[in-house]
Amino acid sequence: MSFIFKSIDHVQLAAPKGSETIARKFFGEILGFQEIEKPEKLRKKGGVWFQFNTYQIHIGIEEPFTPAKKAHPAFEVENLDALKMHLNQNEVNFMVDTDLPGANRIYVHDPFGNRIEILEWI
Repeated sequence: MSFIFKSIDHVQLAAPKGSETIARKFFGEILGFQEIEKPEKLRKKGGVWFQFNTYQIHIGIEEPFTPAKKAHPAFEVENLDALKMHLNQNEVNFMVDTDLPGANRIYVHDPFGNRIEILEWI
């Protein structure tokens, strides 16, 4: 082939109209992602963008809104136990899953019901 996939540029999750403040609290304050500025031409569409390391998460506005219950991004973390304690302190529910050999992992739902996998390879 004459083309090569290089990386994932971003993952987009959907949220209902007017939910930017809630997204900032969950993704920015609780998960610790850094908010980044959207390009001017895209601001009128609503939503908010975040980044950690070189990865971006775009929270886009969708009407009518339906959360992603099966499709999901998966984030690799270091020290999943500390994250679980942090989530508990912030009253964010998660489900422990032991089905993936070689990984400790949990699932959380963002405030809009989108499923997010978080895992630590052991």
